Amino acid sequence: MKKLKFPSAQTILLIIAGLVTLLTWVIPAGKYETLGYNSADNTFTKTGITETENLPATQQTLENLNIKIPLEKFTNGDIYKPINIPNTYHQLKAKPQGFFDFVKSPIKGVIEAADIIFLVLIIGGLIGIINSTGAFDAGIGWLANALKGREFILIIFVTILVAAGGTTFGFAEETIAFFPILIPVFLAARYDAIVGIACIFLGSTIGTMCSTINPFSVIIASDAAGISWTTGIWGRFIMLLACLTISLIYIIRYGIRVQNDPTKSIVYDQQQQIAALFKHDKKKVNFNSRLRLALFVFALCFVIMIYGVVFLEWWFIEMTTTFLVGSIIIGVIAKINESDFIDTFIRGASDLLGVALIIGIARGVTVIMADGLISDTLLYYASSATEGMNKGVFASAMTAIYAGLSFFIPSSSGMAVLTMPIMSPLADSVGIGREIVVNAYQYGMGLFYMINPTGLILASLAVVKIGFDKWLKFIMPLFITLVVFTLIVMTISCYL
Repeated sequence: MKKLKFPSAQTILLIIAGLVTLLTWVIPAGKYETLGYNSADNTFTKTGITETENLPATQQTLENLNIKIPLEKFTNGDIYKPINIPNTYHQLKAKPQGFFDFVKSPIKGVIEAADIIFLVLIIGGLIGIINSTGAFDAGIGWLANALKGREFILIIFVTILVAAGGTTFGFAEETIAFFPILIPVFLAARYDAIVGIACIFLGSTIGTMCSTINPFSVIIASDAAGISWTTGIWGRFIMLLACLTISLIYIIRYGIRVQNDPTKSIVYDQQQQIAALFKHDKKKVNFNSRLRLALFVFALCFVIMIYGVVFLEWWFIEMTTTFLVGSIIIGVIAKINESDFIDTFIRGASDLLGVALIIGIARGVTVIMADGLISDTLLYYASSATEGMNKGVFASAMTAIYAGLSFFIPSSSGMAVLTMPIMSPLADSVGIGREIVVNAYQYGMGLFYMINPTGLILASLAVVKIGFDKWLKFIMPLFITLVVFTLIVMTISCYL
């Protein structure tokens, strides 16, 4: 009997989309009323089930709606999305999604995720251009020789650097740009592709999970909970160091095992396939001034991207433009003629087309949830499940609830504004600080993100053509360790 093959990332997501479609026939439809701030005329817009009304933007309005958030959080732009209003959940007429809704969801998802999809494609084009110059091959060869015998430094450096980006400005989707660049470096250092994925993806995950000053998670969540984002920051910083240490030990141990015996690699059966995918020319390249300048421009694109996101409030359009302009400049420096430039750029973009489609299909799952009106219902029942719990159990339960909700709402900022006005007041009823709920939100989402198929893991694996089953085989021991560690920390923190 022929051995069954684990389904591809695209198939997994379509199966999930089908199951979520079926859930819209089982889970009751419902919705919370929402409140949004209008900076143009300094008013609130309250969107109810059947009507919309404008209200004065005052603290009294917020108190009347039982929203325990300072007015300035809205007026200064900290909360820029409509939030759910507590105690306003209404069950609505069922809106089950049918077969045609299911088949349309990937298309809708691609349209909604067009910003990140174009970023991925343009990055693919940039990589195609820089590879065609030979500069990248020379750089990989030099780095492999420089790190010989000290390859573990690469693991530590990349993981900590990416985690720093995650904890400060939510470095997540942007990591897609680094997989095609850094995986060959890890391969040249005699690691396997799993090590490279782990350093980049887990570094980002741990960083965002233990966010300290990340405006897209801890700051917006704290604002929506009505507390200062500095409340609990030292605890989150210690958690960041602890989780990073655990993860680094795990990755380094696996990496050394692979270096000593390549057959111990989880992806050993794909060794030749992956090597061919990231092959680089080992012949000596004349690393002249043109190639040095081209490589400098290539690296500068990423520096500019990070600077723009952190300091200039850039997002996908600006990031994508940076890489497009960088591609053109490198083409001019390397004297690539116009027709070759276009062909090379398109081939590079096509290499990441599968990744782009995975991102779109994953977004389609969220589309089905929203169209079926079951997201708020899940939130309502999740918040009701914690009634009567003691504070230690409450903290662990809230972490688990947020992990479950993140399957349906993978956006950290979206999760914050939708859930915090509902969940954070529950902390008051069990006698703990609201920062515990903020931590539960971060840790729950971060832990599940490691294996969440509606997040970025499938897109990340697709860059290297590695199956989800092999990632699960690698990550599960670390995942279980971090879950147990986090639940212990959450429980203890309630009694300190």
